[in-house]
Amino acid sequence: MAAAEPRDIRNVAVVGHRGAGKTSLVEAMLFQSGAASRLGTIQNGTTVSDWDEDEHHRQMSLSGSICNVTVDGRKLNLLDTPGDAGFIADSLAALRVTETALFVINGVAGVEVQTGRHWARCEELERARLVFVNMLDRERADFDTVVAALQEQLSPACVALTIPIGAEHELSGVIDVLRQRAYAAAGGDVEAAPGEIPVEEAERVEFAREQLIEAIVETDEALMERYLEGDELGSDELLSTLRGAVARGEVFPVLCGAATVNVGTSALLETIAEIAPSPEDVEPPIDVDGSAAFIFKTVADPFAGRISVFRVYGDTIASDSTMANTRAATKERVGHLLVVQGKEHASVDGLASGDIGAVAKLKESTTGDLLLSTASDVEMPPIVFPQPVMSFALQPKEKGEEEKVIASLRRLAEEDPTLVVRRDERTGEQLLSGMSQVHVEVAVDRLKGRFGVEVDLHQPRVPYLETIRKPAHARHRYKKQTGGRGQFGECEIVVEPRPGHDGYEFVDEIVGGVIPQSFRPAVDKGIQESMTSGGLAGAPVQGVTVKLVDGRHHNVDSSEMAFKIAGAVAFKEAYQKADPVLLEPVMSLEVHVPDDSVGSVNGDLNSRRARLLGMEPVGGMTSIKAEVPMAEILTYSQALTSLTGGRADYTMAFLRYEEAPAHIAQKVMAEAQAGDAEGDA
Repeated sequence: MAAAEPRDIRNVAVVGHRGAGKTSLVEAMLFQSGAASRLGTIQNGTTVSDWDEDEHHRQMSLSGSICNVTVDGRKLNLLDTPGDAGFIADSLAALRVTETALFVINGVAGVEVQTGRHWARCEELERARLVFVNMLDRERADFDTVVAALQEQLSPACVALTIPIGAEHELSGVIDVLRQRAYAAAGGDVEAAPGEIPVEEAERVEFAREQLIEAIVETDEALMERYLEGDELGSDELLSTLRGAVARGEVFPVLCGAATVNVGTSALLETIAEIAPSPEDVEPPIDVDGSAAFIFKTVADPFAGRISVFRVYGDTIASDSTMANTRAATKERVGHLLVVQGKEHASVDGLASGDIGAVAKLKESTTGDLLLSTASDVEMPPIVFPQPVMSFALQPKEKGEEEKVIASLRRLAEEDPTLVVRRDERTGEQLLSGMSQVHVEVAVDRLKGRFGVEVDLHQPRVPYLETIRKPAHARHRYKKQTGGRGQFGECEIVVEPRPGHDGYEFVDEIVGGVIPQSFRPAVDKGIQESMTSGGLAGAPVQGVTVKLVDGRHHNVDSSEMAFKIAGAVAFKEAYQKADPVLLEPVMSLEVHVPDDSVGSVNGDLNSRRARLLGMEPVGGMTSIKAEVPMAEILTYSQALTSLTGGRADYTMAFLRYEEAPAHIAQKVMAEAQAGDAEGDA
């Protein structure tokens, strides 16, 4: 298979909110172009794009998938991405390596939260954008209403390029208002060749065409002047101008149809082939001598090993070549190059600049790495992935499988950078963190399906801390005589609170030799060991300065162990006198909600002891910022989904520790004492 020329490549990230029909649209494009022999359906598990068993079971895309079709001699690389906010990593990666984003909009629901988020990301990356209003065969679907919402919430430059023939269950085709031709529905079969516009639609078409022409000529002064003078502008000239305007982000063509019955697919394919920019039309993010491969996705296959999916920059990459990993400073042998069609892979001899392909079994390389054929200090801007917002503690169902579980989770984390596995040093729990509860549950399902290990999930323990609010002092003598040499160590300490309840400091204020210099670090060590478990809830202590002010030693019986024990006991005694208090972690929270859910979401946050900091409109939604204790937010994902019907999402990050209210502290201490009693029993 010959490598496609850069001018004939179209890289398209298919993005949108969950349930908008992105995968169905990709399937329709595969079928209409002849790349698939049937119109696959998600319900029957026959789609090329969603091929994973978990996706069939959950009836939704869980990871990005890559397909390609050929239209009019041009290769279209289609990157189908998940719409659920929990699986956003593949969407962000796809937008980084494509020139065009195809936004798929639910013709009933209109602009939804993920639509606005991806649109903002495209603004940052200066990506060309096309819009496809899907599901126009559904009840209450309304193309004109959706276009108005697109113009209001995303950009006034969203303008119809195709319009529907009929509505809801009577949808019978679409009309390309620029090329002046109609595409009739074919009942799920390959769409018929374009034909004449129905007479009864002439007035609608003329109105839509005038709106489109006005949007196009506004991007070209010479064309605008001719238009105002009444010159007749040809479709080819308008199409050429539109192509440049789309590449510059000045016009966003809106197309329409219904993917599941293959309506509007032909016009969409032709539009992508003719209007979407090629890699040659866009300034690359790096300038390289030779060839470069930027790995934007990793697939953890239990049989084939690690499969790295990459975008080519610079010159053509050939199979069986050697490239350098700029991050790891190692050489990688790039073996058989592959083009990807869902789960199928086909070998190719080379991939040209701008193309997308894959290679198996790279040793050191992972998502975000850049491979170069020639030595260079060039760096690729990193893909910025969001931090996980939800964590669960996990435990293997079978004893002795801890290492296997961690190794398997790390392979899944290579595939999804927003999946994080770590050990909480404060609680001792192994935590699995992700973007949502579903995100974490899917990872657990994949652990079982791919690697044969099972784990139990439960809510993690809140990492409380303890501190003091006033100074106190204590003196302790440790003396033990067992016949022969004894043990002796005595120390006096003063404990003081530190600003911000943060950190620990040991201050040696011994004057003279009451405690020899060699024994003083042992006092410090004993104090720090004592601080690992405070006297309120057994939580670690921080935010304390300890001064060693006095003590005594014995020339024969004193030892490091004796002073270590004396320091530990003295700290416990002083701690009880220093007005100890429980600290709880507080999180910074930002919630994006539909306007009609703001009241209920704010009310729920108030019930969670949140401090509301403010609200502002963002892309047709409302952004609510708040500070909320971690203990109140562990199950927030489920609650937010229930309150908003799944139309909201949120981000969260650790902010600081604060004193817990008395009633919360009493509850936590009671639970800790009950746990200790149960353990003793």
